[in-house]
Amino acid sequence: MRLVLQRVINASVTVDGEVTGKIGKGLLVLLGVGADDTREILEKMADKMLKLRIFADENDKTNLSLTDVDGELLVVSQFTLYADCRKGNRPSFIKAGNPQKANELYEYFKEYCKRTVPVVESGIFGADMKVELCNDGPFTIVLDSDEIVK
Repeated sequence: MRLVLQRVINASVTVDGEVTGKIGKGLLVLLGVGADDTREILEKMADKMLKLRIFADENDKTNLSLTDVDGELLVVSQFTLYADCRKGNRPSFIKAGNPQKANELYEYFKEYCKRTVPVVESGIFGADMKVELCNDGPFTIVLDSDEIVK
C-alpha cells in the first residue's frame, strides 16, 4: 500500500462537474493498493497515518496529529502510485492491486478512518477525478507499506 499524504488548508475532488468530496484543514490522501495488500496492512498504514505528528503546535513545531487538530480527510484512490517506469516509456501497473480488491480495500480504508476521524470525504473509485488543494507548507509525506509494515 502506498499513501501520499498532503497536509492541506482545504481540498476537494470533482467527478463529472460534481464535487464528491470536500474538506477544510486536514490531509488529502492519495491511496494506492498493491497486489499483496490486506486489511491488516491497511489498518497498520491507517494507524500510522492518523498518528503522524505533522501539524503545527502553538510553538509552530510539527508536533500534533490529525486528531489533535480536529483535522479532516479526503481520500482519493490512485493506482498510478504503483507505476513502474524502469523499462521503456510507458509505465507498467502490474504491481497494483486488481480493481475489485483495490476498491474493497479503498472502501474499507475510509470506513476504518471514520472510526477515528469524524469527517472523511472521498472521490469515486475508478472515476476520472479532478483534485484541487491548497497544500499547507507544502508538507507532503509518502508512506509505503514495504517500508512501514513488512
